[in-house]
Amino acid sequence: MKKYLLVGLGLAAGLVIALLISRPGTADALHVNAVGSDPGAYTGTITVVGITAAFAQNDPTVFGIMDVKELQCTTPGCNKLLVPVRYQGARPALGDELRVIGTFVPSGGGHLFVAEKITVVKNHKLEG
Repeated sequence: MKKYLLVGLGLAAGLVIALLISRPGTADALHVNAVGSDPGAYTGTITVVGITAAFAQNDPTVFGIMDVKELQCTTPGCNKLLVPVRYQGARPALGDELRVIGTFVPSGGGHLFVAEKITVVKNHKLEG
């Protein structure tokens, strides 16, 4: 009897750990480094995960997001790929890790990601 109880508790604990590690809902999101090299290849509505790293000086609705992996680069000479995002809602804070749902549109010889929805996942303290 104790043997079955221990096995059941072990399976339940394993299931809980697996659910916590997998972070449901992130598997369908693309990272900035994946889409930034060829944004024109992505059509339709997609989800991109990135960190708010810059703001457009001439347009308060446009900001740039960088890949989450770029947080590991701490030297001043890092070449961080930024994807420009246009969002008509409240502007996120510098360092906000975002899940951005939207579409790429041609803009000024490049592409702009027009966001329909933004969700702040957490904030990373960035010096800016």
